[in-house]
Amino acid sequence: MGDKTQVMTLVLTTRFKRPWAVLAGVLVASVANLGLVAWLGTAISAWINPIVLKWVVGLSFFGFAAWMLVPEKEEDLDQRNGYGAFLTTAVSIFVAEMGDKAQFAVLALGARYADPLRVTIGSVLGMVTADSLAVAFGGRLTAWVPMVWVRRAASLLFFIFGLVLLFRS
Repeated sequence: MGDKTQVMTLVLTTRFKRPWAVLAGVLVASVANLGLVAWLGTAISAWINPIVLKWVVGLSFFGFAAWMLVPEKEEDLDQRNGYGAFLTTAVSIFVAEMGDKAQFAVLALGARYADPLRVTIGSVLGMVTADSLAVAFGGRLTAWVPMVWVRRAASLLFFIFGLVLLFRS
């Protein structure tokens, strides 16, 4: 709880105001990402250079930080049919989970238990449960806090996540 995936889910829910589309995006991204990791087990570490992965993900968080500062017009959000929220969430969460602790945990579990289907089901249930709390809270957040402050806080958090990813040992 409280990691970048939940923060991203919270922000996407408040930004798009389409909680079910965001949650569906989380589900698809989790199945794709964590399922892939569970199925590939330890083999994935041989295919992706960890240093390259660290820089790609770290720099992408700086991009997310900048993106959060750009307000969208309310009428732009209202005209969307839900696919914008769904696709944005699915792609964002999929990328955010690359190189995440959860992904490495699923990688280890997939290698340890050699039962990728059960590892995928368990990890996806955990991820969707945690992100559901962010979706439920995110819909109510803007009633208490102005959206400009939500965007600023999210931007700062993404910037910090990027720094931590790039400069931790």
